[in-house]
Amino acid sequence: MAHPSTPAGHSPSIFGGPTPVMSGAGQPAIPSSMTTSTLTPASAASSNNTYIMPNSPFKNRGDGYRPKVTRTLGQRPACLVNASVTYCGNNQIYAFGGFDQYTDEVYNHVLKLDLVSHQWSLVDNYGDIPGVRMGHTATLYKGDKLLVFGGENEHRTYLSDLIIFDLKTAHWTQPQVTGPIPKGRARHAAVLHQDKLFIIGGITGHDNYVLDDICYLDLKTFTWSRSWRFVGRFDHSAYIWGERVWVFGGLSEEMDKVSDIWWLDLKGSPAFDSPPQIGSMDRSGMARSAISPRPSYPAAQSPIVGSSGYAANSRTAQVNPPSFHLKTYAPPAPGAISALKFVNGPNVPSQGQGIHFHVYSSGTLLDFVTPAATISSKECSLSALDLGSLRWQKLADGREIFKSGYRWHYCTMNEDGTKAWLLGCPTEPNVLDHGGTGLEEYLSDIMEIDLRRYGFLGNNFAPEPRADITRPSSRARHIEQPSKGLGCDLAKLFDQPPETGSGTDFIVTALSREYDEDEIMGSALVHPSESMDGDQTWLSPDAPTSPPIHVHRLILQARWPHFARLWSSQMAEFHTKKMHIPEPYSVVKAFLYYLYTDRIDPGSEEDESITADLSDVAGLLVMSNIYNIPHLRLLCVNRLAKELDVDHACIIWYCAGMANEEWLRKRAATFCMTHWGRVVRTLGFQRLPRAALVELSQEVDTEGRVVGGDELDLMVGIDGRYHDGGSGASRRKESISSNQTQVLESELDEDEGMEMS
Repeated sequence: MAHPSTPAGHSPSIFGGPTPVMSGAGQPAIPSSMTTSTLTPASAASSNNTYIMPNSPFKNRGDGYRPKVTRTLGQRPACLVNASVTYCGNNQIYAFGGFDQYTDEVYNHVLKLDLVSHQWSLVDNYGDIPGVRMGHTATLYKGDKLLVFGGENEHRTYLSDLIIFDLKTAHWTQPQVTGPIPKGRARHAAVLHQDKLFIIGGITGHDNYVLDDICYLDLKTFTWSRSWRFVGRFDHSAYIWGERVWVFGGLSEEMDKVSDIWWLDLKGSPAFDSPPQIGSMDRSGMARSAISPRPSYPAAQSPIVGSSGYAANSRTAQVNPPSFHLKTYAPPAPGAISALKFVNGPNVPSQGQGIHFHVYSSGTLLDFVTPAATISSKECSLSALDLGSLRWQKLADGREIFKSGYRWHYCTMNEDGTKAWLLGCPTEPNVLDHGGTGLEEYLSDIMEIDLRRYGFLGNNFAPEPRADITRPSSRARHIEQPSKGLGCDLAKLFDQPPETGSGTDFIVTALSREYDEDEIMGSALVHPSESMDGDQTWLSPDAPTSPPIHVHRLILQARWPHFARLWSSQMAEFHTKKMHIPEPYSVVKAFLYYLYTDRIDPGSEEDESITADLSDVAGLLVMSNIYNIPHLRLLCVNRLAKELDVDHACIIWYCAGMANEEWLRKRAATFCMTHWGRVVRTLGFQRLPRAALVELSQEVDTEGRVVGGDELDLMVGIDGRYHDGGSGASRRKESISSNQTQVLESELDEDEGMEMS
């Protein structure tokens, strides 16, 4: 399907202005009349004209995005269960331990997958090689070390040792630790924060009871903290963001799959801020010695070769001595503990279906619902939970991500939070029969998912959250934190006349049309009749323009590649120091502000007049495509996807099509179809060009129809998709701390499908 009203030839831009011919490199071509051979400094100075910056969309990006599945090579491991799979930088994934699902043999070999050559290799490792284990965690530390903790060995004994694997030397070391060593456990969660390795939950004991504790190891002193009571979980995920420990998913103490999220405040708790004290008491009140008296279990004399073809290293592991593991109660964790249960909703993924992988990026929980024996690709999805607003969004349907005929077993993510990898295998029977199953499964395939294509900024660019998290509200607006460092200093000089001492030496103007501040569409749409002549290169001296925007040429040259190319070509603006961008004034000002600060929305202490609403951000998305500025595109897609609403849905759809952002365009189209009755009554819909109106209407399925009256009421009763929050369901939120329990009054909320507890 063609993009909505994409300019072709010399037709006017949606935001007005000419649409010049594109060069072979995909950049707006420099008009022949603008070359230095035809324009002399004298003629430019005498004319005092203003050059019109070209604004034709950049079309090198594809129409859509679907992650690619690649077959791996080399010494591919069997589909080991409860192994650790960790991305360790430098395009390398390391796998350690696990057990063979056909023979139940447990391993301790180290394997490496090169993501460039897609080659698996067995890593020769040395030193204090750990014994076989499964259900452990392997956490990347300082970019070159793996911290392996816990798990269970071939005797089904739960471990509590820490072993460090140096990725550079392939050498294992087991540091001496002090403090109250936590109970041995497996299928727990481990997360790193400020040189502390937090261990949360898991299972332990001969009855496999579920642990509900949290503790940490200070990696500077290798001292364990005491344990505190938090939430009972295993096979769950954990994340630290905004000075909070977040726990989601997994199984509860009742062995039920859960869909609630818990968080623990770390800020202001001395127990988490200061190093643990050596010799502190553990949960049972008994002090432990500095060196654990854990005996070793004897290993088999000869190495065992499993179905994977790898021999387990004949090395023993230190484990906790067998005990009855009497369940004792630790004190509650210091800091407030809160929880939120997601009951149902059109965007809430069901934790009871499919194989779920939970990873975190940019303050967001990602839930990959992947195919299983009872669920096909079309029933899968990629959903995201914003930890700031605690709202779910469906980013993509399963058919847009997962190819049929594959089963995925592991998921890992890079430290930047911009890419994730799924490792798995085909589900079709192989020629070789094994164990009577007709299948010989290996970790033979890998799928790379570029999360930036779904609007994720990555951990290095995501703004830190505010100190408080209020209850979710559909009216909550995205607020970035104030600029810091150089961006904050440059923002003070932005759009300041030279007479103020700002040093500005260049003027940019935009379209002159003034808009009513109450007009919901703002400046997002400019009718073609209001645009400049498509063949016009110079701005007429008497043409109306916006007020001048005072900028620094050096900043534009350093931050705007297209401007730098024109400048190096000695174009007209080199002599006139004036430039006109035929886009709305608020969009142009927001664009120039981005060049100064690397952000699209000022913080609370900055100029509020620069704040861009969603319609202006949609315009910025088009400009990011025109001038090929990937980071600006990423910021715009991120915000538009998070704040997609009825009033702006059609303009986001329109501009996403112009900018060739197929994922965002599809998402906005689905939103429009879901809320069609409301969308068609918005000013944004009414101002769409006729061709775009027709195209948006054709987004509906060919068998689609309008539902109303009693039939609509029936549909609401079935799935609640059209419910407008009038159910009257009560919500209750509890804040639990170490010394008090506070229960807030039940309150009505328009947010469907959530319960605070």
